[in-house]
Amino acid sequence: QVQLVESGGGLVQAGGSLRLSCAASGRTFSGYAMGWFRQVPEKEREFVAAINWSGGTTYYADSVKGRFTISRDNAKKTQFLQMNSLKPEDTAVYYCAARSDERLGFNRYEYDYWGQGTQVTVSS
Repeated sequence: QVQLVESGGGLVQAGGSLRLSCAASGRTFSGYAMGWFRQVPEKEREFVAAINWSGGTTYYADSVKGRFTISRDNAKKTQFLQMNSLKPEDTAVYYCAARSDERLGFNRYEYDYWGQGTQVTVSS
């Protein structure tokens, strides 16, 4: 089992930045790829970014490419999402996810563990 806890959400003006963190704990974390997803009410949870176990490969949704950066620190069992140039349409609950595979995952069904979510609100 892996437990995930997100932090770093909040309210920011358009054009601003936030950095989300996701701390993992539990029996094992080794070999797990990680990802970030987001969800707004009455919509499906959508993919934002993913990173493989080593951190050497990343992938982003087109909507955030060039503005968001995913990274991880395996020694600290933590992953991050640096969000720059935020837009009102980035407003959502952001979820950290982990999958028991070292390779990237691109949709929510490929992930085994989820955090509780953190709210990000971008005002115009």
